[in-house]
Amino acid sequence: MTDRSLDEGTPGYGARAGWTREQASRIERSDDTVAPIIYPPEDDQVPEVHIWDTWFLRTRDGTLAEVDGHRVCFSLTAPSDLLPGKRHDVATIRCFYSPDGRTWHDAGPVFEAPLGQRQWAGSALYDGGDVYVYYTAAGEDGADDLTYTQRIVGASGGTIDTGDGFSLEGPWTHHELLCPDGERYEREDQSRGMIYTFRDPWFFEDPATGETCLLFEANTPVPEGSDACGGDPAQQEFNGSIGVARSPSGDPLEWELADPLLDAVCVNQELERPHVVYRDGLYYLFVSSHLHTFAPGLEGFDALYGFVAEELHGDYVPLNDSGLVVTNPENAPFQSYSWMAFPHDDEVLVQSFFNYFDFDGGTLDEIAHLPESEQMRRFGGTLAPTIRVAVDGTRTRIRGTLGHWEIPKDGEALPPTDSELIRRGRGRDRGGYVTGTRED
Repeated sequence: MTDRSLDEGTPGYGARAGWTREQASRIERSDDTVAPIIYPPEDDQVPEVHIWDTWFLRTRDGTLAEVDGHRVCFSLTAPSDLLPGKRHDVATIRCFYSPDGRTWHDAGPVFEAPLGQRQWAGSALYDGGDVYVYYTAAGEDGADDLTYTQRIVGASGGTIDTGDGFSLEGPWTHHELLCPDGERYEREDQSRGMIYTFRDPWFFEDPATGETCLLFEANTPVPEGSDACGGDPAQQEFNGSIGVARSPSGDPLEWELADPLLDAVCVNQELERPHVVYRDGLYYLFVSSHLHTFAPGLEGFDALYGFVAEELHGDYVPLNDSGLVVTNPENAPFQSYSWMAFPHDDEVLVQSFFNYFDFDGGTLDEIAHLPESEQMRRFGGTLAPTIRVAVDGTRTRIRGTLGHWEIPKDGEALPPTDSELIRRGRGRDRGGYVTGTRED
């Protein structure tokens, strides 16, 4: 353990632990937290669709599954001729597979008739040959106009056939799993904030205790007139939380709400895509969030934020004192988003999607003021380079990057990091190839 004791639990409003304004006020870019500039890949592996939020098929113990030698992932997608800002309105989950973790192939849309007008992010479980896909059903089924209700859904019945190529087949059955209770988790009719959240289900079975959980993004109810945030109603509207449900039997479709793991009342409205990496007996809890979802008086970035605890249910303290783990460079503040961490040997790898590049505006809203041709040109719409992160107790640092779509298999040795190459008198060009003449 370095620098800080995990015994210093942090106060929470609706949870045992919370992300406090004092902690969030320490957010700043550093060499340890800023990712390198991203350039478009030389080869867009799936050019027919925009690709953004992505998650991997995992086993109960959290490792990335291999099915007959294939890695499998799921992504939110939309047709690539669609204006990028409209993609969330038609988001569809597609499946991709790879024999080597580098070259990926499109297995097509996962569902024929999912719930909701469109689907948002989730997770996927491979359990005894069965595939379960958890997702957010956004919008009301059958509504003529676009609506924004959110339901946490689990789809069962999936199987993978590799006898003649690769296919993910149903028939699928879709189950509404959870509803907010209005006490621990805010209902939509209670919301006073700019964004309402009850989404992003993520399956996790605790390797230490065997407890089966489903994490999700939510909001903590803060009644009007509350003394939270010093009674400041403007700050009270920022009430993001990381929710959890338990499965008493371990059944992937049976869930009961439990108390939230962490809240960000007075700090941040939106703690997206919560997930846990368990390593060295510690629980690393990660979320993505935007600069515009921080409460008044705080300045954050579009970034991956993280917390660590000795038990799954807390208490959590922020990594690197502020919570900031990975963010974009100042001159490319929106180049990637929707980070997802997973363990690999003695490192944590982090994948995300390639968002807007060649753009240094103050907010993403400025994108809409560009000509449509420029909006299309500057949108990456594919997976970003995988980031290598060293983790030691409460501290993290970026070690280097791998390629776009590069997800190494378990036990696969990683190349020397950029700093190691520099020490050897070598480096990498923008395509990722080693340069220099000195021998290793």
